[in-house]
Amino acid sequence: MFIEVVKSKIHQVSITEANLLYVGSITIDEDLMDAANLIANEKVQVVNINNGERLETYVIKGERGSGKICLNGPAARKCAVGDVVIIMSYATMDFEEAKQFKPSIIFPDTITNKLV
Repeated sequence: MFIEVVKSKIHQVSITEANLLYVGSITIDEDLMDAANLIANEKVQVVNINNGERLETYVIKGERGSGKICLNGPAARKCAVGDVVIIMSYATMDFEEAKQFKPSIIFPDTITNKLV
């Protein structure tokens, strides 16, 4: 049996930009991507703490060290600059493997979006 489990989580970062005219996705500072074990084009769920919105999109690399978290395209309507979000990705794995699996969970500074 296979189950879906949390693989990566960036817990509480602030939206720094919302770009409605971009094709789509979420731009994430590459330092945060590395720390959370996320890769470009990976599917993520974004949960907005301020308004309860939830959406799925894919990751694109943001400038390393910038603290950038930008929702692009239609997703930009689901947030405002300054909103705090949680970004998660999931992996499908064997039930027994999942029991031993440890997700990559990071807790950046919510104001600067930098690792502390």
